[in-house]
Amino acid sequence: MPHTETPGTEAAPHPRLRWWTELPLIVLVYACYSAGRLLVRGDVSDAVDHGLAILDIEKALYLNAEHPLNRLFTREPWIGVPADFWYASLHYVVTPAILIWLFRSRAVRYRAARTWLMTSTFIGLIGFTLLPTCPPRLLDAGHGFVDTMAQYSSYGWWGGAASAPRGMGGMTNQYAAMPSLHVGWALWCGVMLWRHGGTRTAKVAAVVYPLGTTIVVMGTANHYFLDAVAGAAVMGAGLLLTPFVLRAAARMRTRLPARFAPAADAAVPAPASARDGAGSAIVSGGCQTSAGERFPRQREQRFGAGAEPDPAPSDAGDETPAPAR
Repeated sequence: MPHTETPGTEAAPHPRLRWWTELPLIVLVYACYSAGRLLVRGDVSDAVDHGLAILDIEKALYLNAEHPLNRLFTREPWIGVPADFWYASLHYVVTPAILIWLFRSRAVRYRAARTWLMTSTFIGLIGFTLLPTCPPRLLDAGHGFVDTMAQYSSYGWWGGAASAPRGMGGMTNQYAAMPSLHVGWALWCGVMLWRHGGTRTAKVAAVVYPLGTTIVVMGTANHYFLDAVAGAAVMGAGLLLTPFVLRAAARMRTRLPARFAPAADAAVPAPASARDGAGSAIVSGGCQTSAGERFPRQREQRFGAGAEPDPAPSDAGDETPAPAR
């Protein structure tokens, strides 16, 4: 006998993910991120003040990784040029590649991983809005930083104004340095590779990629060390919020169809067996009675085919008199 579940008791499964629904969602999130960086430019003087304040905090904490790395990248083109390619290109390649890999081979883990990345990205956008920050490369030259993206711009596809393509530097917000989502996204990629890679090469890449990105963003003078720390903190906040976002999305998936469920149920006709039991006069195979009538000590029919039962059978009761024949 096939097993049937009581309606309403079975767990509601997650709808199967499709690439043609996931791709527009990811593109939409990245478009919001890019548009937010473009629209929320902030005041330049405030951005410079915030950048100098970060340098003062790092000086008070005896943190100064940016200057020696920037001097190394500026002096050694064989380090500086690959670093600029790393900064300008890899986050466009590695992050989508890991998303696609998770979608195709780790579908069970993909939903939470994608939600974590998107939630953290929106938190980072809030940071860009509230705290516009001038990167080290745009500070006055007296602070000792060299813009390696401008110095080596003839080697790559980016322009001297920003890591955007040549001629498009005005279409990006160069004061969106805090937090560093280059570091945040690289950390997310590292966690995914470490947890789901399964090979020694994947685990090595899980460590090298976020660590290398942190060094690159400081050596190219695009971010301060505290920007990188803030990028990691944003990813931590996104990780903590991910379960709540997933539960909210699940409630929306269940509540929206429920609005139309009563109308759909009312349109379904009652089963034929239910109608027969309620309105038909035939309640047994051999006796024609009115609906709901019962016989005391009803026995099997002893009549042959075509024979009619006695209108008042003698076995209907011990005290029932037989009718005259």
